Formats: sequence, structure tokens, C-alpha cells
Amino acid sequence: MCQGSAVTDSGGGTGVPVRRSRLAEYAEMTERPPGASRRPVAAEGAEAPARAEANEAAEPTDAEVAARRREFAALLETFRDTAVLVPLRDGGWLTADFGGVRWILAFTDESALARYALARDEADREWPYQAVLGARLLDVAVPEAGVPCGVAVDVADGTERAVLFPPASGVVPDAFAVDRVRQGGAPR
Repeated sequence: MCQGSAVTDSGGGTGVPVRRSRLAEYAEMTERPPGASRRPVAAEGAEAPARAEANEAAEPTDAEVAARRREFAALLETFRDTAVLVPLRDGGWLTADFGGVRWILAFTDESALARYALARDEADREWPYQAVLGARLLDVAVPEAGVPCGVAVDVADGTERAVLFPPASGVVPDAFAVDRVRQGGAPR
């Protein structure tokens, strides 16, 4: 299993390094201060680099971002109300650690689980599983993990069909979201 590089901060001025998930950094990068421009600001008398202009063209508009957020919110609600299959392994649910996050692996049906088993070259072994509501995974299992945790659905099906529900506010309980700040100012 791959691990992302560790990023630390000062822990709210305490001088004690605190491990931060890369997801927290990604969340911070998506937020803009109110009224901030998407256009890069060039120094007085200098032109903005052509590369910055090219990147600006690829950025989604505010309307596109809002539409994607609505789409994700609808997908999240559907997931919360749906029973998924969670394979059992070593006395617990099958998980994978990646990028500083523990992911509970879930599958929409037996075919999706079989594709995962084939991709891992483990189709010849038995794959016991448990049917679990998505809401139970997000609201109960994530907090019980004891580490930043999210849910990965149909991971063998590529970017077109696989879905990640990261440990972010609005997805998991706020107390377990990596993009929330603990009391005292230190990020989770």
C-alpha cells in the first residue's frame, strides 16, 4: 500500500509537529477568499506568465463548481441510503491505507467485488462480505477507525465509475473531518 508524503505544521503555535493529511491541503487549495480573483496578479509593469494564463483556461467556472457540488451531494445522499457490500478480511472490514487516509473498500454489487478480486489476482479465494448501509459506514465506521478514514466504492472500476467519499466535512461527521480545525487551532 502506498503512503503519501507527510506534511506537518506547527500544531497551532505549540511547536509540536502535527501530521496532516494531504486531503486537508487539497481542501484548502479549493477555497478562495471572498472577492478573490481567479486571474493571476502580475507585479507592477510585468506580464503574467503564459503558463498561468493557460492554467486559468482549464479552471472550472463558479457555476461548474456549484454544479459539481450539487451532483456530489446527490450522489452522497444516494450512497447514504444504499446498502453496499464490504468484504471481510482478518476479522474486520477490508481497508486500504493511501495518502494518510484509511479507506473502507465497498462495492455496489457482487460483480463489482468480483472485478476487484480479479484485478488483485485473488479470484480463486473466498470473499465473504457484509451488506452495510452507506450511512453506517460514514457515521459509525469512520469515527471508530481512530485515523482519518473515508469510503472507496467500486475501486476496480476506474475513474469513470469508482467513487471516493473522503473524510471531509459534509461527508463524515465534522469531528472526524480532516478539513476541520480542532479546538486549540490544530488541524485534525
